[in-house]
Amino acid sequence: MKICILGAGKMGTWLTDALCLQHEVAIFDPDLERLRFVFNTQRLTKREEITQFAPELLINAANLKYTIPAFESVLDYLPETCIISDIASVKTGLKEFYEKTGRRFVSTHPMFGPTFANLKELKQHHAIIISESDHMGKAFFKDFFGSLGLNLHEYSFEEHDQTIAYSLSIPFSSTLVFAACMKKQDAPGTTFRKHHDIAKGLLSEDDYLLTEILMNPYTIEQVENIRQELKHLINLIKNKDTEGLQAFLKKVRENIKE
Repeated sequence: MKICILGAGKMGTWLTDALCLQHEVAIFDPDLERLRFVFNTQRLTKREEITQFAPELLINAANLKYTIPAFESVLDYLPETCIISDIASVKTGLKEFYEKTGRRFVSTHPMFGPTFANLKELKQHHAIIISESDHMGKAFFKDFFGSLGLNLHEYSFEEHDQTIAYSLSIPFSSTLVFAACMKKQDAPGTTFRKHHDIAKGLLSEDDYLLTEILMNPYTIEQVENIRQELKHLINLIKNKDTEGLQAFLKKVRENIKE
């Protein structure tokens, strides 16, 4: 298949590496410097070159803030038969955009990133494919993600954002609160160091990505749950309620059982 990838960021360049051995791949980015270390792939810097390449599938790997603008900037340069695709971690607005274009589309979310994941060993990671997507597009990504050993899930646009609000917003919010309270430790404990490493990794992500995940319409309910549990924990500590704290710990252990 002829595949064009939009954006030579971390995920865009990883996709080229993952796809170029089995497919004819091109990557488009108007910034030539970002294409400097891309190999085994056609490097495109002008939109007219996308027309010449004539992709069958376009994968939009642009920064979340620019996902829809990136689509809009190249739609006129694509064959009518080209399936358009995104890998955005928040799907707000994308369903309406795809409906407006009238084009075949496939929307996915590989739930890992270059910051934390070992991209050579992905068997512990997951990927979501949006159920409203084009049948052939879904088949392509099921085959691609399956070849990487990813655990696959199929959700609607709405179910996706609800799931992300739980699986990302809770750890993101908790980590941000930890980092906001953090001060330099001369003798940090093991748990502190682990939290510190997670916070550093999270805060190396793009600010717009973090903002969009936290601004997900379903996030506030999850953050409110954190606030309620923290309030409960504070009361247990204030009241020196040993039995209550032990009951709390028992509940927490039940929650994290595999």
